[in-house]
Amino acid sequence: MFHTIVMDTTCQGLSDLSLNHPLAPVESANCGSSSSQDDEDGFGDLRSLPVYVCERRPTCLRCCRPQKVCLCPFLPVHPLEVATCLYIVQHPAEESRALRTVPLLAACLPPGKCKVLVGRRFNEERNPELAAVCRDSRTLILYPGPDAQNLEELVQKQDRYQDRMGEQFVRAVGPNVIIIDGTWSQAKDMFLRNTLLHQPKQVQLSRSEQTSQYVIRSQPSNICLSTLECAAVTLSILERNEAIQEVLLKPLQALCSFQLQHGALVHHSKEHLIRHGIYDKQMPTNKRKIKRMENLITNQHICPR
Repeated sequence: MFHTIVMDTTCQGLSDLSLNHPLAPVESANCGSSSSQDDEDGFGDLRSLPVYVCERRPTCLRCCRPQKVCLCPFLPVHPLEVATCLYIVQHPAEESRALRTVPLLAACLPPGKCKVLVGRRFNEERNPELAAVCRDSRTLILYPGPDAQNLEELVQKQDRYQDRMGEQFVRAVGPNVIIIDGTWSQAKDMFLRNTLLHQPKQVQLSRSEQTSQYVIRSQPSNICLSTLECAAVTLSILERNEAIQEVLLKPLQALCSFQLQHGALVHHSKEHLIRHGIYDKQMPTNKRKIKRMENLITNQHICPR
């Protein structure tokens, strides 16, 4: 919020200023001399202008959007009942983004089922709850890489084991899922530098033909998804309910549609731009970066590691 402040230098205002203050006049002033000096300096007219305070637009408490563009009509009437608890480890830069998806995700879930932890570094002392979750053998962290297991295959394996063991079998994975919210470079830095995040079982989503619907923000590859989309797919798999994904994506689709109708442009992924020869930035000369760009086009090893 920005405020316009006009300093009063009339007799009343000068009486409150110390002569040693940098804004105080060099000589003792009276009303007449002050007015004359104002006119000579050219500030007399400025001091007569009214002071306006810029107020923030009223914000909806549920979807965290300005009330005029509230997305609550596209949210479920009642929060989705899920057994899984999401822990969103969010980079501080995401807090200031106007078109972030995490508030929409939290608005669709019951209180306590989507917990957002903002920061770059996390440890046992400052984040005891997150540390306890990371130590839980049933917790998963969604982060792609060579050590990550396919989430859908993991759940299918668990279901087959449950069928053999009967109703007494207790689910071994899935009560907590950690998702890193940030750009790919931010996610990489947060994952590698926080040893807490190395403790849970690492999983990734299947690299299917599904592409991101978050078209108002650029993605490295066609198969990269926003935080809300990752959460939607993850919950639909863990909760064995495909309808969850449809419900969670509805406000995201509405957000993108509104932005596009009001001047926003479709942001193709870097992979799409390179593949079609319309990438408008200078290509790298570093061999490592060139290899990374080649992997991007072939959809191989696209994770930030």
